[in-house]
Amino acid sequence: MVRNWAKRYLEGDSIIWLVVLLLSALGVLVVYSAASSLAYRVRGGDTEYYLFKHVTLLGLSLGAMWFTHKINYQYFARLSTILLLLSVPLLLYTWKFGETINEASRWLTLPVINQAFQPSDLAKLALIMHLAGMLSRRQQVVDDFRRTLLPIMLWCGVICGLIAMTDISSAAMLFATCLLLMYIGRVPVKHLATLVVVGGLLGYAALSWGQRGETALSRVQSFVGEEQVSFQNQQAYIAIATGGVSGKGWGRSEQRNILPLSYSDFIYAIIIEEYGVIGGLGVIFLFMVLLYRGMRAVSRSERAFGGLLSAGLSFAIVVQAMINMAVAVGLVPVTGLPLPLVSMGGTSLLFTGIAIGIILSTTKEIENQKVTA
Repeated sequence: MVRNWAKRYLEGDSIIWLVVLLLSALGVLVVYSAASSLAYRVRGGDTEYYLFKHVTLLGLSLGAMWFTHKINYQYFARLSTILLLLSVPLLLYTWKFGETINEASRWLTLPVINQAFQPSDLAKLALIMHLAGMLSRRQQVVDDFRRTLLPIMLWCGVICGLIAMTDISSAAMLFATCLLLMYIGRVPVKHLATLVVVGGLLGYAALSWGQRGETALSRVQSFVGEEQVSFQNQQAYIAIATGGVSGKGWGRSEQRNILPLSYSDFIYAIIIEEYGVIGGLGVIFLFMVLLYRGMRAVSRSERAFGGLLSAGLSFAIVVQAMINMAVAVGLVPVTGLPLPLVSMGGTSLLFTGIAIGIILSTTKEIENQKVTA
């Protein structure tokens, strides 16, 4: 009965649905545990407040995912241009007048609902959709600089450049996703090298003129230098070291009371402390499964757009997850990226749900091929 219900209402790749539900359930457990210290500091001990807030945003994210996966993914190629044109003024406004949260002006506050919103989340989604559409339509002239590479360079440069003015790590991650999409889309390596040079120049400009240039440089210098490990990293290492193989158990974290942003940027350290190395490896495994199931659409989708769209969105989500986890264990400098589907929710959780919904929409085509074969 449950299987028939799932086939009817949860279309597309069933493994992706399972991964999403497992990560979402883990997120609820860990956020409730990790946000307890925040609740005592800000809400006078009302621990249910942040649990309710996260569950509500997670529910909206899953609802957006379900609604999006019912839409034919080909419509997103047309929608992407509108979203890109909307993103540019939003990014410009955020750069100059955005609200500062955690020492970065990346947010705009939505009226009425009073919810902080990062325009970069919308811009990233729109650029990946638009780039996948451009590459799929230009497969016959993919090596033409003027007709193919120039429009791609324009949009990648504008969007990644504007995001970099307030969020260098997100811009770099999006730029890497664009390069991957172009490589899968058979863009010649010499053109990719040209885009890398352009990206390097934009990155230098963002470091020089952007809001986060000095912060990014100081974090990199602190990471590669011999300076003392930052307080955040120290507490994250303690959480990881004391977690052991099997962890302390749910709700028994001690570092959640000390580690800053234990419910978002450093939530992976709390996962290892409470669920051990086994739990940490399990999270990595789930994201690798998500990447594999999303990337396989490249070879199995009947249309180039579907394969490129699924690959780009899957790569972007999983790379963000890997960077978040790498920060927690000290492999890369602190970036401020949340762990998708797990960290305490904001609008980024909603856009992650939309992105996975689009991936599921592309996989419906593959599943239908199996049925008719």
